[in-house]
Amino acid sequence: MKFKLIYPKWKKLERQTEFHLPPHGPVVFAATLPDDVEIDFTDENVEALNFDDSPDLVGISMLLTSQVKRGWEIADTYRQQGIKVIFGGIATMLHAEETMLRADAVFLGEAEGRMEEVIRDFRNGRLKKRYDYMTDFPPVESIGTARREILNRELYNYKGVQMLDLVHASRGCRFNCYPCCVSFLGGRKFRPRPIDRVMNELATIDNNRLFIVDNSLAQDKNWERELFTAMIPLKKKWCCHPIEDDDEILDLAARAGAWYVYQAIFDTSDYIRDRIRRYHEHGIAVEGTILLGLDDHTEDSIRRLVDFLMDINLDLAEFTLLTPFPHTRTFDDLRRAGRILSADWDDYTADKVVFQPRNMTPERLQDIYNYAWDAFYRDEPQTYKMFKLMQKVIEKEKDGGTYRGRKRDLIDRRFGKTEKCIGGKS
Repeated sequence: MKFKLIYPKWKKLERQTEFHLPPHGPVVFAATLPDDVEIDFTDENVEALNFDDSPDLVGISMLLTSQVKRGWEIADTYRQQGIKVIFGGIATMLHAEETMLRADAVFLGEAEGRMEEVIRDFRNGRLKKRYDYMTDFPPVESIGTARREILNRELYNYKGVQMLDLVHASRGCRFNCYPCCVSFLGGRKFRPRPIDRVMNELATIDNNRLFIVDNSLAQDKNWERELFTAMIPLKKKWCCHPIEDDDEILDLAARAGAWYVYQAIFDTSDYIRDRIRRYHEHGIAVEGTILLGLDDHTEDSIRRLVDFLMDINLDLAEFTLLTPFPHTRTFDDLRRAGRILSADWDDYTADKVVFQPRNMTPERLQDIYNYAWDAFYRDEPQTYKMFKLMQKVIEKEKDGGTYRGRKRDLIDRRFGKTEKCIGGKS
């Protein structure tokens, strides 16, 4: 059986440097398919989609809201040829009712242990319109190693540099952040994979540079301790979302190869200043993720926030606009108040104002958003800051992954030791 798996193209942030990471959802999904299914994968972000082939079944994996309209277009083309199409992925779950109108089937939820049923139904000519496992999570022990061999690795590089491989060590999230839909998608319970399964998967990845895509690693301190300790011998270099603000955990993360983190910055408090400083003290760079357009934001407060970001020496910053994605508290609040201005999912790229802000006009918020990008990168362009971040990982690799720990480093600073060490520490 020939199964064509497609990842629709989507538009990057207009102010963001253009590069493409290999998608994670499709390779994780591919590991759930029966062994006798032949997979042909196309990531439309890096290669053209060929509609002239004749697969038995087409699967469309959608991560982002800004992919859904393109996904529907692709489905229309194949269905007009008499080829059945099934949708899955995060954006399918967020837009299930609409997507069902453009599909032969939708799969909602996590796929481990479920695809045998779907493929059997297809082969027997009784494919269901909806497979709904949204609240029925499979055992985390059943999560297998992603099938990265379906990727064309040569297509994922930026100016000759191989892009990071994506991997996950857990699912679910115990937090319920205001603009986030993870609690709807993966539940409020933190579900870590068995450490040995994660290590086995990491050992199969040839790429030395990884992105651990978990919603946050700062979920369970004991789990973090065990994970980072197990990762140290692998000598991988990786980035992730937040790490626990704890000296022992940060030291272990650095020894395990932590390169940089994506850290949400939501105010100008001493807590945030100290958070960034402590990452840096452990040799871990920081890319701040800054959400603009919250109800307490004014033009002046956003300008002060941008000044603060430059003062705390962030390595990179990514600015996005509050966007009311379906199944978030943001969507519910703004819809209830009649403040959502656009229902065109192509506009939901997180760099367009699609709602009525509380303290300014939509046009003014768009202007202040552009100001934030311009001001932060005025002295050093984004490409140069990215180059410096890449230099840090190269230094770590040359050092063989050695990290001496925060206490030893602070002692050396106090007594004037200045030799070069990991992450630019002296």
